[in-house]
Amino acid sequence: MQPQPADVPATVYEVLADGQAQGFIGPGSIEPHVRHALGFLEAIERAQRAQPSTLDKIADLGSGAGLPGLILAGVLPGVSFTFVEGSSRRAAFLHAAIEHCAMKHQVTVLAERAEIVGQDPRFRGQFSFVVARAFGTPSTTAECGAPLLSPRGQLVVSEPPAVAAELRWPAAGIEMLGLRLESDSGGYAVLVAQAPCPARYPRRVGVPRKRPLF
Repeated sequence: MQPQPADVPATVYEVLADGQAQGFIGPGSIEPHVRHALGFLEAIERAQRAQPSTLDKIADLGSGAGLPGLILAGVLPGVSFTFVEGSSRRAAFLHAAIEHCAMKHQVTVLAERAEIVGQDPRFRGQFSFVVARAFGTPSTTAECGAPLLSPRGQLVVSEPPAVAAELRWPAAGIEMLGLRLESDSGGYAVLVAQAPCPARYPRRVGVPRKRPLF
């Protein structure tokens, strides 16, 4: 059965409430954010049905206050997570969050820019899935996410409503990174690593945003 908001540990809700109080999450009810985060799991499960793969290591780009990574870790206790967060303030929040949620054995927080993580041999090509919620433009997200994927790994990205996936993820652009658009349904795009990401990507810090590939 698909996990529901009630299945998310209470400690995670406590952390998210704290994150909202600190301005890391917008005002209003926390539950819509939780449901949106759980939507990543639905997209992952659809991707696995289309192309079976091992769900063992997930990277969350730009984790912020822990959306969606903290939610996913709460309902996937057997999966290892790496939170990539370039803001030192948010990374410190995440360190405290995983301590509060007793997830230190399961979650690693990297207080580092994604461009640097993507060129680090400890993390490059190591993840079966990479998730991204509001990390950046499609080009920036693809360039920073693709290097982290293992062979046939999948990048799952939250999508805005009513925008054609082919416009956001043009084939010629994502092919440069070894990616192919697998699906776009339910507000989440799934891109598959069909070839190794070239060693020159990601480029140095700031370049993917300033000089997008597509």
